[in-house]
Amino acid sequence: MRKKTALLVFVTVLTVFALCNQTYIAKLLDKSIAVLSGYGSTGQEVRNIQSRLKEWGYYQGEVDGVYGYLTYSAVRDFQAKHGLTVDGIAGPETLAAIGLPTGQPAGGGGGGTSGDSRDLNLLARLIHGEARGEPYVGQVAVGAVVLNRVRDSRFPNTIAGVIYQPGAFDVVDDGQINLEPNATAIKAARDALNGWDPTYGCVYYYNPATATSSWIWSRRIVLKIGKHNFAT
Repeated sequence: MRKKTALLVFVTVLTVFALCNQTYIAKLLDKSIAVLSGYGSTGQEVRNIQSRLKEWGYYQGEVDGVYGYLTYSAVRDFQAKHGLTVDGIAGPETLAAIGLPTGQPAGGGGGGTSGDSRDLNLLARLIHGEARGEPYVGQVAVGAVVLNRVRDSRFPNTIAGVIYQPGAFDVVDDGQINLEPNATAIKAARDALNGWDPTYGCVYYYNPATATSSWIWSRRIVLKIGKHNFAT
């Protein structure tokens, strides 16, 4: 009788331990899913990733919140294009490059110090790639154009969305967006984010000596700073 009682107690304790351990593991998995999306993941973050990559031409499937093969392939293509580790996993660095800090909706601006820091760094990299060597005010102006596009309904409504919009900026296509920005570019990005707009609302700029698009010449030029014309 005592042996049966002891065995029953042992089995009960073992069962409770297993259930508690299973719950703990499930919580860990839930937590990891919140900051890491990969093959087999589901949920809103996956929809946000699909929506962004579909907008930029990387993803060709339905925005269904299921991280399947098409999503995996699209993430890998995006990572390869932008100098990230090509593993098909939407980890923190990939989410930041896509412009989706964990927990933020696809159309959101990011909010919080972490999102602000990512926006500053990305804008500085764009300025460094597009306008290093230009007068300081011209570098701020390039940043201001990005921010003016964010506020314009004709363009994506986040900094990452504007910068990574297909064909929008040469430095994204040639990889210079991945260069480390210098102190001047970071300062220019901060000034632009703080509201300095030397362009008076322009949403385009181009170098007339190198521009190959005939369409850009149809835009109204507001001013010239350094080698760039700024237009609406």
